[in-house]
Amino acid sequence: MDARVETAEQASTAFTSLVPDPKRRMLVFLILLMGMFMATLDNQIVSTALPTIVGEFGALERFGWVGSAYLLATSAVMPVYGKLGDLFGRKYVIMTAIFIFTLGSLVCGLAVSMNTLIAARVLQGLGGGGIMVSLFSINADLFEPRVRARYQSYSSLVLMASGAIGPTLGGALSDLFGWRSIFLVNLPVGIAVLIGMAILLPYRRPTRKPRIDYAGALLLAGAVSSVVLWADSSEIFGSLIAKESLAVVLFGAVSLIAWIMVERRAPEPIVPLGLFRNPTVSFLLIISLTSGAVGIGSVNYVALFLQTTTGLSPSLAGLLFIALTGGIALGSLTAGRLISKTGRYKVFSLISTAGSMTIFFLFSFLHAGTPIPLIGFMMLLQGMSVGFGQQVPVIGVQNAADPRDVGAATGAVTLTRMAGASIAISVYGAVLSAGVERHVSTIPGVGNIAELTPSALATLPESSRLLVADLYAGAFHHVFLTMSLTIAIGFIAAMLLKNNRLPSGMKG
Repeated sequence: MDARVETAEQASTAFTSLVPDPKRRMLVFLILLMGMFMATLDNQIVSTALPTIVGEFGALERFGWVGSAYLLATSAVMPVYGKLGDLFGRKYVIMTAIFIFTLGSLVCGLAVSMNTLIAARVLQGLGGGGIMVSLFSINADLFEPRVRARYQSYSSLVLMASGAIGPTLGGALSDLFGWRSIFLVNLPVGIAVLIGMAILLPYRRPTRKPRIDYAGALLLAGAVSSVVLWADSSEIFGSLIAKESLAVVLFGAVSLIAWIMVERRAPEPIVPLGLFRNPTVSFLLIISLTSGAVGIGSVNYVALFLQTTTGLSPSLAGLLFIALTGGIALGSLTAGRLISKTGRYKVFSLISTAGSMTIFFLFSFLHAGTPIPLIGFMMLLQGMSVGFGQQVPVIGVQNAADPRDVGAATGAVTLTRMAGASIAISVYGAVLSAGVERHVSTIPGVGNIAELTPSALATLPESSRLLVADLYAGAFHHVFLTMSLTIAIGFIAAMLLKNNRLPSGMKG
């Protein structure tokens, strides 16, 4: 067994909770969940409003960027926040992240063009990444591993429930108050969470001397950003192999190599390279990457599929995501309790990845006339699949990491999850755009299909609506196949996991 793993498991027997009082601990946990719900909801709440936003601002080619800009910024800063929490304590790190996110929400609500909205989403992401990493790291300070598995399932439930509730809430707010309300609603929530953290979360000062790995942080951000930028390069530069696209790949490769060299010598590396010497950690990060690509990255496109192929309004399309929420709740809570009882987590990762792979393969065969109840049932099964495995990468990697590096290890997991979602959104967008362009033809009443909003679609003649629905159904065939193949990689990684057991019997 790796020395760092042995140290982590030995140290876990001396676990002492950051908040010894059970009632106060639960109140802190609930406030953390509120902050997480706000940060993760924001990427999903925009999904059903995106067609309206595109209709107002135009620029369908930048459709994916509204989501990927947020995830790109989130992914770039996650390792930094995790390490800062290890070095300086987590209280003021998460409070800073909440403030930045709330400010970004205000700027999003005031956006005057697609470009300014995308820029504001970057600002939001700079805060959102810190909220997510800090929350999972603080969970590790609050609960010992076996108990943490149960509470982590609640965190995972909130993470994925936001993806299911977000489209419903986004559609309702967009219909009732306009799309800007989906961002402005974050302001009172952010302020409440900030006050709660200031009053109730204790400050634990780390004993080690802070040393910030600035070079490692910048190089890692450059590598992650390059991957996401290259995934969008077909829209930006016209081709994935254009000279500008290849320059981005080269920059990313150089950044990655330089980052590895810097981390080998850094006293306090952003992500300790020793983590990757443990095969369990490497497989869990692959699972996290692919689960983010499908579990988070698919939501916007499922919402778009519903609105373009079924003719449902944003609000009604959003209601179908309640089935996804129910599945997530059932899968996540069941897995959390069983992991807490048995200490085993591999089987739940296998169920999760196999289920998602199968469901999206079946999704690829849906046509414009598919009964809505059948789609809802498939979304329920997809939610259960996601729920079963959502907490596995975080729990497994935290168990393998040295206690003093829990923040950095958690940052690595959340980085791969959100980077996977960010890359996937761009890839799915490229596949969808190619499919629409390949099948597009003159449709009566449709000038530019890129500017066709749900409300405009509803006013078209029945024959035109059917042509639009068939066009999008054909394009989404390849999108859903891409999702299925992506999660298949995670399934292979889950098969290769060792059947480790979480330790128990700690104080707390």
